[in-house]
Amino acid sequence: MYKIDIEKRCGCFKKDSIELPKVFEDKKEAEFEALKLVNYMNANYCKKHRFFVNEEGDTFMIYVELACPHVS
Repeated sequence: MYKIDIEKRCGCFKKDSIELPKVFEDKKEAEFEALKLVNYMNANYCKKHRFFVNEEGDTFMIYVELACPHVS
């Protein structure tokens, strides 16, 4: 069993209908879904945070960090 979970649930995540953790039988499917979710979050959330995924044993953990401010 492979799992996708998130470290911190920011406000944007809490407002969305995504439910985590998710469990998969196949590692490649879990990895694909985790990457797809991170891409969705980075594209559609408020841009105050950046999301990335890290494989930790049988878990694909999504981490949240503050996004770098835009330089003009």
